[in-house]
Amino acid sequence: MNRSAYALPVIVIAIAAALSSIFIVDEREKALVLQFGQIVQVKEEPGIGFKIPLIQEVVRYDDRILALDVDPLEVTPLDDRRLIVDAFARYRISNVERFRQAVGTGGEDAAARRLDSILRAETREVLGSVSSNDILSTDRAALMLRIRNAAIAEANALGLSVIDVRLKRTDLPAENLNATFARMIAEREREAEDERARGREAAQRIEAQADRTVVELVSDANREARVIQGEADAERNAIFAQAYGQDGEFFEFYRSLEAYGKAIGTGNARLVLSPDHEFFDYLRNENGTAAVDN
Repeated sequence: MNRSAYALPVIVIAIAAALSSIFIVDEREKALVLQFGQIVQVKEEPGIGFKIPLIQEVVRYDDRILALDVDPLEVTPLDDRRLIVDAFARYRISNVERFRQAVGTGGEDAAARRLDSILRAETREVLGSVSSNDILSTDRAALMLRIRNAAIAEANALGLSVIDVRLKRTDLPAENLNATFARMIAEREREAEDERARGREAAQRIEAQADRTVVELVSDANREARVIQGEADAERNAIFAQAYGQDGEFFEFYRSLEAYGKAIGTGNARLVLSPDHEFFDYLRNENGTAAVDN
């Protein structure tokens, strides 16, 4: 009975020790086995691992691709046009042993800070060697590749592998941005004024052409009207001549009546003429005296 009472705690302790000596690494991580702070085992493949209980400990690191947002930084290209650059990087822990030696107990946060410093320095160096137009252009893949390649060597010393570097946004500083906007507004206003000037010139040209066309049309219409009127007058005169030619005496009588109507038909007209003037031929009485007051 007493022997069984002592055996049970021993079994429990043995089971606990056996369980504490086993650790599992899944496919998303890598692990280091440390003994008094020193690396004694590297576990990079997923599966079961073993360690000495109480003496050794397991430190796990993420084996997935990690993302790092680089804080916005100011760069000065070759043309001294300052720019604010916002970038991000993707990386992973490629060598956990070197990573542990480089960052110590700081872990992934310390590595991210050191990688941020590396990327900021390389970004300034690469973007400072080109013009702002190259940076602001849509084809920036070559610049991003240069930054990545320059950061790879330094990142390898930390046990990190830089997979990609991207420039998310490239802006002008606020004071430069306002000046740029003002210059753009002035350029657009100048272009608009040029367009208005060209429009006014075209309008004047069209108006002058329209006025000339009007003058030509009116001139042609007047000439045609005079031709038609002349032809009509000629035809009228021909009709009158034909009609009057049939009776000459009636023609003279009719013309005299028209003359009388125009001369004494209205108003208080007075004619100072000799009574025997031929104008009164058709107004004389039978005795030869004029029938009007002379």
